[in-house]
Amino acid sequence: MSIRVVVADDHPVFRNGLRTLVEESPGLTYAGEAADGRQAVEVCAAAEPDVVLMDIRMPEVSGIDATRRILAARPQTAVLMLTMLEDDTSVFAAMRAGARGYILKGADEEQILRAVTAVAAGEVIFGAAVAARMAAFFQGGQRSAAPAFPALSAREHDILELIAGGLSNPAIAQRLALSEKTVRNNVSSIFAKLRVADRAEAIVRARDAGLGR
Repeated sequence: MSIRVVVADDHPVFRNGLRTLVEESPGLTYAGEAADGRQAVEVCAAAEPDVVLMDIRMPEVSGIDATRRILAARPQTAVLMLTMLEDDTSVFAAMRAGARGYILKGADEEQILRAVTAVAAGEVIFGAAVAARMAAFFQGGQRSAAPAFPALSAREHDILELIAGGLSNPAIAQRLALSEKTVRNNVSSIFAKLRVADRAEAIVRARDAGLGR
């Protein structure tokens, strides 16, 4: 049975390259494409793909939010993140959103095809570089924000992690592919939930819990 694949990426050249790869690969069927996260949700609703190759940084709606929406409507779809971002925050945000795989855009065609087949079969897969980072994260004994701040949502955890790392709101917006207004709203919510008065106090609380290191 052929694996139906949708490609969501805002770079036309890269998107076209993936389309060619899928169309020329036995066992795969190109089911559609999207240039931003909002289109990705709409295309997946219509095409009902088995696998979505999803970039993280896209206009309108980020790949992370698009993943949440796609899986809320159709949990059996496998989302494979294919991105330039390999930082811990991006990887864990993708996993919290429900992505089954995370590989970098530098991966060769064989690696991409192997990953598509794996996630379609229900496996969880990481590219070598990402897997190494995750191993280092857990071997280093770093703690997740979740046990320390259970009242925060997954997105708020990600933003607090970056606040603890010293990033400004515009930098956080760029890193997570969000609007600055969305970041500001989340920061206000974080302050309220942590019962802190300002950013400096939030950083102290977060770093005490092991974030931002």
